[in-house]
Amino acid sequence: MPDFTDFDHHCMQRAFELAAIAEEKGEVPVGAVLAKDGEVIAEGFNQPILSHDPTAHAEMIALRAAGKDIENYRLVNTTLYVTLEPCAMCAMAMVHARVSRVVFATHDPRTGAAGSVLNILQTPAFNHQCLIESGLLQQECSEQLKRFFRGKRKSQSKK
Repeated sequence: MPDFTDFDHHCMQRAFELAAIAEEKGEVPVGAVLAKDGEVIAEGFNQPILSHDPTAHAEMIALRAAGKDIENYRLVNTTLYVTLEPCAMCAMAMVHARVSRVVFATHDPRTGAAGSVLNILQTPAFNHQCLIESGLLQQECSEQLKRFFRGKRKSQSKK
């Protein structure tokens, strides 16, 4: 496992808290934090159901907010922390934005695009690749997702 800094832990803990907000709102519990130069510049949590927007993943919300804040779609020298391995859509947005580093907590064996199913973040054919690190708060984030989906399955079986 990579040697994570205190700041890495701080950012992933915040992403975990944002995931809890998503869960409270009935969304899949995923949170994301974007940082640059030791400062958080944007954050987001899943909200496609709330916003009626299939692109409103935690990562996309954070990327959009950062772009607006710094008035640039290029997010060079940034690190994106996310509680679940990014999907293909989010991973490609990170490549286009030039995110330097992606730290995710737990793998997504169904749709993960940072090594589990695909590795869009490090595809040599693209003009940018992201450093990928994983496992930070893995157990907590994995359990949060498992608990959420157990609850969903349980409530659906009662219908």
